[in-house]
Amino acid sequence: MHIIVVGLNYRTAPVEVRERFAFSEKDLPIALKQLQQTKSIMECVIVATCNRTELYAVVDRPHLCGHYIRSFMEQWFKLPRQQFTTDLYMHEDEKAIEHLFRVTCGLDSMVIGETQILGQVRNAFLLAQEQKTTGTMFNTIFKQAVTLAKKAHSETSIGEAAVSVSYAAVELGKRIFGQFNGKTVMIIGAGKMSELTAKHLYANGVKRVFVVNRTYDRAVQLADKFNGTPLSMADAIKKLPETDIVISSTGSNGYVLTRNQMAVAMQKRKSRPLFMIDIAVPRDLDPAIASVENVFLYDIDDLEGIVESNLDQRRTEAAKIEVFINEEIASFRQWYKTLGVAPIIRALQDKAANIHKETMDSLTNKLPDLGERELKIIRKLTKSIVNQMLHDPIDRVKELAGEKHADDAMDLFVKIFALEEAMEKSQQDERKPGVLNESPVTDHALSFGKALNAQTAAGV
Repeated sequence: MHIIVVGLNYRTAPVEVRERFAFSEKDLPIALKQLQQTKSIMECVIVATCNRTELYAVVDRPHLCGHYIRSFMEQWFKLPRQQFTTDLYMHEDEKAIEHLFRVTCGLDSMVIGETQILGQVRNAFLLAQEQKTTGTMFNTIFKQAVTLAKKAHSETSIGEAAVSVSYAAVELGKRIFGQFNGKTVMIIGAGKMSELTAKHLYANGVKRVFVVNRTYDRAVQLADKFNGTPLSMADAIKKLPETDIVISSTGSNGYVLTRNQMAVAMQKRKSRPLFMIDIAVPRDLDPAIASVENVFLYDIDDLEGIVESNLDQRRTEAAKIEVFINEEIASFRQWYKTLGVAPIIRALQDKAANIHKETMDSLTNKLPDLGERELKIIRKLTKSIVNQMLHDPIDRVKELAGEKHADDAMDLFVKIFALEEAMEKSQQDERKPGVLNESPVTDHALSFGKALNAQTAAGV
């Protein structure tokens, strides 16, 4: 049994390639079912976002199954594999688990530390669960990935530093105003950057928005998104005394606001500060405006400097998360070792329970006059004896699962406790076609555990 991920992302494929491998939301359930029915695939999850398409699978033969997954992609997207094979990557076993953990924590994102991917991975997993394409392996690993990502964002400050111009603008505004409640924003230009910055400011408490654009209809469209007021440039100059934040990003070849205009407006503001962000290249706002008292003017270079500084901070926090990831991989490795002995432990417990039941049945037949209270006490005490007798053997078999000759040790344990019949029945049940089992068979579990140990010993 092996875990693999086959996919492409913003690093390996340009957007014109990625968009050809997009799964629509309504088609994802069908795709999951079809992928699960692909030869040798036991469990599967599909993570599909604008920046990545990744197919996770629990398989019996990784390299051959990589071929099967590529065939699935070829058929589903109706593209010959020669057109996309070079854009794909594939990770196996522990590397696949590490990749999932890094993706979910935002360390593999275009914007390092972003949190949106956490929700996307979680939703992908929940959909796969709903479609019954996950089992013991992915139910454990994906829950572990989501929990790890939540820990990463709560115990580090990776998501706090602004890493886009729009976020940096909001951060600067907070330094000046503390909070934006009750503040008025004027957006000059209706481009994407201005809209995104306004959106962040609006989310941080701004309630009043003026939108200024040379094309009035475009100003109306953007104003509607923030319950704002569209203005002409002439009207905008009149509204400057009422404005606290100006965001300008037009395609103008000259200044849209001059120092003299701002000096007049500031006289009417009675010393209240005005925060101005010039995102345009060439600049929209006369640099001399910065000399007007109580005006705080920033251009795109100022913001990009903040972004780069904050990226360095996020990289530092990312190093802390890498430590968390290594700890979680070690935890998974230990879990998988014990998973391999689960059928043996279950067989031992079932055998002990049957012996206990037969003994109690015999007791009630031989001593029919015993009352219910006496039987309850005897049943409880004898069950306690059985549990205490099982405790040490169960602990020892878990320890043996992680040792060098684990498979030989497991065979010996089964023979000592005469569990062959119970184990054979369990494995027959798990091999029934069309059944997605919650418990992998012992030999597969042990082989994967040994593969993880081998990778660790090799320093992988």
